[in-house]
Amino acid sequence: MSDAPRTLLDRLWADHEIHLRDDGVSLLWVDRHLVHEGSHHAFRKIAERGLSVAEPSLTTAIVDHYAPTRARDGDGITDDIRRMIATLEENAARHGIRCFGLRDARQGIVHVTGPEQGLTLPGLLLVCGDSHTSTHGALGALAFGIGATEVAHVLATQTIWQTKPKAMRLNFEGRLGPGVGAKDMALGWIAKLGADGARGHAVEYTGEAVRGLSLEGRMTLCNLSIEGGARFGMVAPDTKTVDWIAGRAFAPQDALIDRAREIWADLRSDADAVFDRDETIDATDIAPIVTWGTSPEDALPITATIPDPARLSGSRARKVGEALDYMGLSPGHPLEGTPVDQVFIGSCTNARLDDLRAAAAVLAGRRAQVPGLVSPGSALVKRAAEQEGLDRIFREAGLEWVDAGCSMCVGMNGDLVQPGKRCASTTNRNFRGRQGPGARTHLMSPAMAAAAAITGTLTDVRPMLEGRL
Repeated sequence: MSDAPRTLLDRLWADHEIHLRDDGVSLLWVDRHLVHEGSHHAFRKIAERGLSVAEPSLTTAIVDHYAPTRARDGDGITDDIRRMIATLEENAARHGIRCFGLRDARQGIVHVTGPEQGLTLPGLLLVCGDSHTSTHGALGALAFGIGATEVAHVLATQTIWQTKPKAMRLNFEGRLGPGVGAKDMALGWIAKLGADGARGHAVEYTGEAVRGLSLEGRMTLCNLSIEGGARFGMVAPDTKTVDWIAGRAFAPQDALIDRAREIWADLRSDADAVFDRDETIDATDIAPIVTWGTSPEDALPITATIPDPARLSGSRARKVGEALDYMGLSPGHPLEGTPVDQVFIGSCTNARLDDLRAAAAVLAGRRAQVPGLVSPGSALVKRAAEQEGLDRIFREAGLEWVDAGCSMCVGMNGDLVQPGKRCASTTNRNFRGRQGPGARTHLMSPAMAAAAAITGTLTDVRPMLEGRL
């Protein structure tokens, strides 16, 4: 083995590489495989070939994309949704796979429940047929989304073929200001570097601002890595990581967690490791950020004005013009004060307990001017939030408190933004039609979404938090 300095990516990749082909593609061992309702294609593929699941104990099935957030025993579940959920639960039962079904107390969004249950651990390789699997890298795991054919390959072999990406370090120096969080960091770097800014790279997030984030905040940061073109994102585990994991259902227990702590301490980049790309951002300059267009890179501080395509040239001018036309926005107008029709707080990006607390801190004692939906990331998050009284704050503000699931992020369960309506959303994508045909989505943090609910407009949350932090 070479004694050359190694990055965290180098360490994790080497730990899982079974075989390296002449063309540079690696066969990797998969420690954890998460599947959801969309995996029915993969189960059908292995059935057609007469194959079984190689390692059922390493796979967990979770109902999330189609999970109804209301009236789960009645009108909230259509025949199509019922069939999708039943297919996942039946496939899991047939192959002896652990399943967090619709009525399981552990049900929730796959990227919330995996870490929450201790299925995601430092040093593991985890895959799922969902692009935002990069979320799990926040715990020091090698985690990325895969396609349907690859899901079938993992089910049948517990391995996957992958080309190693380049290593990129994104260092956030300094401390975040009040009212600024991980969502603002993520949208900020994507706006600066572009939607393809990290293409071909695995991003390791470092720096004082990253270390200062909660584990939930680190998950938000890693979740959005792919929106900047990265293959996945990672944060090296530290004491905060181990303390967060300890005691979770599938995590190492008793003396094993102490042994794990020693092993996980080595999961870091060497001080003199060389990255293919290095970028540094001053965290003290980051303000609350919202998107104005139809890509996560179309983002600006809330204090900015809407861009003018007439001041741009070429394809960028055309793209900005088309985005503003779709979004119904006028060039040169302030972002702050833009009316919104509704609010959504949820998704695998921002539906954990810390996210709900951040929104509740803004909403407490205030009344929303527009309707809103709050969907916790898991049944356990919902229960914990209710124990803290957060649900009461949301309801008293006039927002709807519902069950766990992907909900209005992608709208597969019927939770939609109506055509032409503008939604202040804590989700991860603002593409045309993402939240429903013709929906206009502005991405932002939970605190900023709460502020928008109170004023009915895109609003700087910072004055609203004075005396509350």
